Amino acid sequence: MPYIYHTDDDRREMLESLGLLSEDDLFDRIPAKFRLKTALQIGEGKPEYDTLREFETLGDKNRPAGGLASFLGGGIYDHIVPSVVRHLAGRSEFYTAYTPYQPEVSQGTLQVIFEYQTAISRLTGLPVANASMYDGATALAEACVMAAKITKRRVLVHGESLNPRYRDVLKTYTAGQELVLRPVRVTPRGDLDAGALRAALTGDVAAVVLQTPNYFGVIECPWEYRSLVRDSGALLVVAVDPVSLSLLKSPGDYDADICVGEGQSLGNEMNFGGPLLGFMSCKNEYVRNLPGRLVSETKDIDGKRAYVLTLQTREQHIRRDKATSNICTNQGHVALRTVIYLSLLGETGFHELGKICHDKAVRLSTMIALCKGFSLRFPGPFFREFVVRCPVSAAAVVEKARDRGVLAGIPLNKYFGEPFRNDLLVAVTEKRTDDDFQRLCDSFKTM
Repeated sequence: MPYIYHTDDDRREMLESLGLLSEDDLFDRIPAKFRLKTALQIGEGKPEYDTLREFETLGDKNRPAGGLASFLGGGIYDHIVPSVVRHLAGRSEFYTAYTPYQPEVSQGTLQVIFEYQTAISRLTGLPVANASMYDGATALAEACVMAAKITKRRVLVHGESLNPRYRDVLKTYTAGQELVLRPVRVTPRGDLDAGALRAALTGDVAAVVLQTPNYFGVIECPWEYRSLVRDSGALLVVAVDPVSLSLLKSPGDYDADICVGEGQSLGNEMNFGGPLLGFMSCKNEYVRNLPGRLVSETKDIDGKRAYVLTLQTREQHIRRDKATSNICTNQGHVALRTVIYLSLLGETGFHELGKICHDKAVRLSTMIALCKGFSLRFPGPFFREFVVRCPVSAAAVVEKARDRGVLAGIPLNKYFGEPFRNDLLVAVTEKRTDDDFQRLCDSFKTM
């Protein structure tokens, strides 16, 4: 932000408008025991250039993920973001656009949301997508609550391999709504145990939540459970890595009821873990139960193309008891970047992106398997993420790799306890090079 200097006259005028005599009067409501009695020890002022150099020196102590070879994943990925995404998304037509409530002054915003919905619908193969959600975790929780309202049932079944952050948000959402979570174990291959799923499908199950690829990177096969879930009267809710849909079946292909996911990997940097972008799509028959908003295309009185909000099922717009959710804000700017990114890649480029990620992940997994004491924890097929079993604790491996300028991955014991103490989740994107692979493996060889 620009520095705007206030003169003594400016400060005096502001104080007078507030009916105050001094700046100290602004803070008189703060108890005296919490106020400093002496000036802050921040030293004497310095010239602008010296001040900038001092802050640059402090900043150089940071080691941002973007400056290291990052193999972090678990839902947030280090992809290449073309500079044109930032330049187009930063145009004043977008960042000064008005809220979509009044279509006559917000056609640009409405069109962006409409284009975003169209892109997500095409990506997931389901006919309806809403305006973006806060993130993948809240999108999944909203989908589960939505399924409970549709089926009028109270139990939600999910695999133990579901993203642990998604599980935490799901617990928070369901705690006050008397919904019951029923986890299902995974097999030694890292995928859902089909027998345990069958046993869990009692008559009170509202939805079966399947993540594919799951948090271990293993590709689940929701289409194999479609008939089983349908026959039980439950809905099939799938959480997907959107980039995986460049190669794998889309949820619409196997008749999923609701699809959700995290859209950060579509044109958005990691940004310290946010802001993120949750997407959601569903079948036509569930449109009235969607949280958030829907934008549709129509014609104005002159017959020209126009965009309007056609569904607003949140508490701010309708009676509280009729609202589907209290989701308030779509992630407009992040969704805009997603639309630009997908448009730039096109279907061919998007397919190529997925293929590169997968091929590189396979190559790295082969190299790691040759490192003494290291192996793949799960033999199940993966897309671009896999679990490595280390000869020592995964946390120690991460520390050693960081010294070589490599972020080796995510230690899984943080989420799954002592049985996963030596397990490391490793993710690969198109940014990682053969040199990055070698640096990672070299760090492994020192363990």
